[in-house]
Amino acid sequence: MNPDVLAELNARIASCTACALHQGRTQTVPGDGDPNAEVLFIGEAPGFHEDQQGSPFVGQAGRVLDQLLLEIGLTRADVFVANVIKCRPPNNRDPLPEEIATCEPFLTMQISGIRPKLIVTLGRFALQYFLPGTSISRSRGKVIRSDPYLLYPLYHPAAALRQSRLFQVLRDDFQRIPQIVAGAERPDVRATASAAAVQKEDSATQLQLL
Repeated sequence: MNPDVLAELNARIASCTACALHQGRTQTVPGDGDPNAEVLFIGEAPGFHEDQQGSPFVGQAGRVLDQLLLEIGLTRADVFVANVIKCRPPNNRDPLPEEIATCEPFLTMQISGIRPKLIVTLGRFALQYFLPGTSISRSRGKVIRSDPYLLYPLYHPAAALRQSRLFQVLRDDFQRIPQIVAGAERPDVRATASAAAVQKEDSATQLQLL
């Protein structure tokens, strides 16, 4: 993604008042990292520290993420990290469906602009953003094709903090990331959009013929 385009998108996020979450935020948390990263990490929502600093994963869960990245030879500057929603929900409650829907265009623009080889979803909300109703416990650690992207669902680092047994599971899953990325290619988003447009036209033609 062009840095100027990213800066413009961040400015749009910062001025967004489309849902009630803007009333209680300190600042928006659009995401940060390499705008041309091969790996995009997507979490759930900003927490207290993220709301204060304007960056994702800067609390305890962020330290876990940093450690796991370091173990596979990466830093935060090498990847892009974002959340499904860009403002902190009150008392860190779960995001509401309407809040996720309101923020969806922002995340869609980030994903299509970065065109990552791999999208690592952290936790159930990020996974269900792409695959509604999918169980994180059954899907974690599996590479899933969600055209045109490759998804790699993992437990959220916060879950590893709450349940120590999950930390090794998360660590083992992280160890596979370099190998997955090495065998992946950046998706051709334009080709996918064109194919979707053709399919839409074909469907319209079929409806006219019925």
